[in-house]
Amino acid sequence: MVPNKQRVVIVTGGNLGSWTLDRLRVNDYVIGADAGALFLIRHGIKPNLSLGDFDSVRKAELVEIAANSHEMASFDPIDKNYTDTELALIKALKLEPDSILLLGALGSRFDHTLANVHLLRTAADQGCSAAIEDATNRIRLLRGGQSLEIVRSELPHVSLLPLSEEASGIDLTGFQYPLQDATLRIGQSLGISNALAADAGTVTLRDGWLLVMETAG
Repeated sequence: MVPNKQRVVIVTGGNLGSWTLDRLRVNDYVIGADAGALFLIRHGIKPNLSLGDFDSVRKAELVEIAANSHEMASFDPIDKNYTDTELALIKALKLEPDSILLLGALGSRFDHTLANVHLLRTAADQGCSAAIEDATNRIRLLRGGQSLEIVRSELPHVSLLPLSEEASGIDLTGFQYPLQDATLRIGQSLGISNALAADAGTVTLRDGWLLVMETAG
């Protein structure tokens, strides 16, 4: 268990940049997954844990990761049933953190990107809030019975997509295009590209699962 229910940040091997470092806080428990661990070390950050099959790094880089991590866990790249990011999430959930932030979870591999978005559901099923962020996106997941406040930021577009067959009882307040008791179904684009009409707005969901995505222009 991490002390004081602190946040766990997972840095994995997708798109990373200077923005990544801006997301880190002093008291975060930091997990570097595969090439994400190398990125952290090369930017002066010693991961609390580095893990993965490390098939994205060279042998010399693996030695560098091992020497600059508080803890190391290696997995066989063939004989494993999870992606490195999911392995990191499983470890993070065992620590019972206050929340989990995934960085580097979006990238050119759409299969990995989509799988990582689905990991938000895994965290939610364990009662832990999680988010995915990069320089131009913030992705969170609502389950039925929850509300989420959206505050005006550098990510002006707000889009909603169901992560269940349908998401119903959706109320939007403080948005340019408000909704009341709306239903979104798989395959619909009704929830794409809304925006705040005030400094803050609220998304409320009655039933189902709903992705809430804030994006840059």
